[in-house]
Amino acid sequence: MPTHKTAKRKTSDPQLPTRFSMVRSFQLADFVTLGNGVCGCLSLMFAMKALLTQNTDFLFSSFWCIPAGVVFDVLDGRVARWRQSTSLLGQELDSLADFCSFGLAPAVLGFACGFQKMLDLVVLTYFVCCGLARLARFNATVASLPTDQHGKVKYFEGTPIPTTLVIVGVLAYGVYCGKFWRFANPMFQHEGPFASFSQAFTPEYVWGGEISIFPGYELHPLVLMYGVSGTLMISRRLRIPKL
Repeated sequence: MPTHKTAKRKTSDPQLPTRFSMVRSFQLADFVTLGNGVCGCLSLMFAMKALLTQNTDFLFSSFWCIPAGVVFDVLDGRVARWRQSTSLLGQELDSLADFCSFGLAPAVLGFACGFQKMLDLVVLTYFVCCGLARLARFNATVASLPTDQHGKVKYFEGTPIPTTLVIVGVLAYGVYCGKFWRFANPMFQHEGPFASFSQAFTPEYVWGGEISIFPGYELHPLVLMYGVSGTLMISRRLRIPKL
């Protein structure tokens, strides 16, 4: 039976990692990158909260989280170059944070704004998969891309995923101008808490209306901006200079 001294010796084994070793290995730029991930998570949660409460304040909070994520995404690269500290962990962390903030969150915002038809979901899923594939390709090929004297990649293959901020801006403008969301209708309150959803997302209350592709399968034309954005992200022929 091991004594207290031997047990204590085992817990202080130099081969074992120290407590919070992963957090201690983070560079300053990694913490900035986590700020981007936090913005993405908050955007997702605010969008879901908006649907549950039917309160546009939460929806606008969700919108504002995306440009905040862009700020963190720009700063983490600058901080990494300033501190001259880059790592494989930071690269992977950056991609995961970008996927959350600029891939998943914009798609969920589109759903929250009314792109909820089956064909809409197909387009939104395609958009998310394109963002995921684009980030995976960048991580796999970044070492082979040409760089300048400071080690920065000279160009992106396909549009960078933060450009989905444009889509978020279109949605925010639409909600602000009353082109989405019609929940405030007392006539339907007696039909239950979810009755207003069927009214809020009717064709006349979703910007651009809807078109019928097949019998029983409709599509909101405005959702196609997600399809265009996703296609541009995975294009290898399109090269965007990195500023």
